[in-house]
Amino acid sequence: MAFRRRAKSHPLFSQEFLIHNHADIGFCLVLSVLIALMFEVTAKTAFLFILPQYNVSVPTADGELIQYHYGLKDAVTILFYFFIAIILHAVVQEYILDKINRRLHLSKIKHSKFNESGQMVAFHLTSVIWCLYVVVTEGYISNPRSLWENYPHVYLPFQVKFFYLCQLAYWLHALPELYFQKVRKEEIPRQLRCITLYLVHIAGAYLFNLTRLGLILLLLQYLAELFLHVSRLIYFTDESNEKVFNYWAVVFVVTKLFTLTLYILVIGFGLPRVENQALDPERGNLFSFLFNNILFRMSVLLLVCLFQASVMWRFIHFQLRRWRVYWNEQSSRKRATGTNRQTRPFRRDWGYYENGVVKVENGISPRTRKVKFP
Repeated sequence: MAFRRRAKSHPLFSQEFLIHNHADIGFCLVLSVLIALMFEVTAKTAFLFILPQYNVSVPTADGELIQYHYGLKDAVTILFYFFIAIILHAVVQEYILDKINRRLHLSKIKHSKFNESGQMVAFHLTSVIWCLYVVVTEGYISNPRSLWENYPHVYLPFQVKFFYLCQLAYWLHALPELYFQKVRKEEIPRQLRCITLYLVHIAGAYLFNLTRLGLILLLLQYLAELFLHVSRLIYFTDESNEKVFNYWAVVFVVTKLFTLTLYILVIGFGLPRVENQALDPERGNLFSFLFNNILFRMSVLLLVCLFQASVMWRFIHFQLRRWRVYWNEQSSRKRATGTNRQTRPFRRDWGYYENGVVKVENGISPRTRKVKFP
């Protein structure tokens, strides 16, 4: 086995066999594609799986520049990196998260949440660094007008297209991982909703040639998600560290404001000024002409605003409920502290008690006084 040592063997091709050996099966498939590169007969087919396709030479002032557009062959490349994502998921789980879980001794529910946040931290951290490198080197941050100038952005640099293919592969791999990781039935609808939203947004930016805007939005989204899952990991290690979620709340609000501003700036004000939007299947421009229609642009902008408003409403509702619970706990602690200060401790007189009357040690009884027992 490539990744795990197991004492118990399962029947071949059974569900348990597939669950416990899915990473090893994916590793064998990836290895077979890499071996195919060594032979001239199969090398051309293997390159379809490994490298992005549809490259074209675009003439520039400095010479020719190799760029790419999308097509049906991208599905083959996504499939290859789909198995790569499964292998990396198993490596992070086996060699990092499982070892930490053995030391923390978490409950079953916290164990599954810790694994989820651990995987998300590894993915979001990698994606934030990668995405930041791409937007800086391509000049999308230094020149915001490039987000809508010369739209549609049919031709993509290698690193932009490769980034989108890897993102689609990762979120597609998250669907079978729900089965492989035996996620609880209560958690499946929430995770399915999250995976679907990511796939729709990433695929939409890729197919509608809004890749530049999509990169900036993914950077903002992944940054907020990174703070959230890091805060969850810190909280699971020590539940007294609830204040770390305050940092995530600040980052979340700031990123959502920037996200909404970018949507309005690009779709509402930038794209209406672009004139060269026409259906051109040969260049890979299949959907960008839709943004010529003001009704379509306004519909997209309205859907985005409604979605962001619903996200902010759930966030505000969650924070209010969290603060309400916090202040209730603080008020109950203050009441308990005040009650303890008002009650005086019971002081016993020296001696012993006989029929409710205090007797001193030498036998002489002081003035008779009844003792009220609690």
